[in-house]
Amino acid sequence: MEEIIGYTLAVLVGVSLGLIGSGGSILTVPILVYIMNVEPTNATAYSLFIVGATALVGGIKNTMQKNVDFKTALIFGFPAIAATYMTRAFLLPRIPNPVFEGGTFAVTKDIFLMMLFAIVMILASYSMIKPGKKEDENLGPIKYNIPLIFIEGTLVGMLTGLVGAGGGFLIIPALVILARIPMKLAVGTSLLIIAAKSLIGFIGDMKSNHALDYHLIFSFTGASILGMFFGIYLTKKVDGTKLKKGFGWFVLIMGIYIIIKELFLK
Repeated sequence: MEEIIGYTLAVLVGVSLGLIGSGGSILTVPILVYIMNVEPTNATAYSLFIVGATALVGGIKNTMQKNVDFKTALIFGFPAIAATYMTRAFLLPRIPNPVFEGGTFAVTKDIFLMMLFAIVMILASYSMIKPGKKEDENLGPIKYNIPLIFIEGTLVGMLTGLVGAGGGFLIIPALVILARIPMKLAVGTSLLIIAAKSLIGFIGDMKSNHALDYHLIFSFTGASILGMFFGIYLTKKVDGTKLKKGFGWFVLIMGIYIIIKELFLK
């Protein structure tokens, strides 16, 4: 029964990605941990592949529609990819367990990762709930603030490496503000960046000693991709702006729930 619920939610993750272009991947880790009973460190690894493969499908679609700026993808993507890989291959395995210990209180590595993920969810919810700029807004010619884009790419890559989230809610505003590219172009470019850094980050996990359940990874990914195509179809029938705001409130509640569960309900 839990597997049926988990795969159903995997389809819904893809639907949300197809409808609003971001946000769905933020639910992948909680679904894997709380429904599919995957250990948190492995869940962040599985999420990298699931998010990366699903984003790749969306990225290819946007490339065919000429909604990708490859120069921006390269400037932002290079540090993001390097930071994601280095974080998964070298930083994450060196996080101590427990992370903090004092008297009878201890913060294990699993609790630390889930708390960090909850904070990311709350930040993501804010970016989805707040009113956004109109997509047809004329931002003028594309201008590259290369140092800030490089720094932002590195930070987003580290975040992706730690919690397994694609980071689209951070990438898209950064591309709009720092590169001054239109929203639609930012979404397509973001999907390619997410795909590259997530899949390469997953390679860092393949070199670890963790046993990975590839059957679960591939089946969950397939369900998510199926949902994404359905979500793309629904974009013609559903108001994506309203859905994004409602989904943001749901993500906020989930983030708060994770914090309460990890700190008080164990």
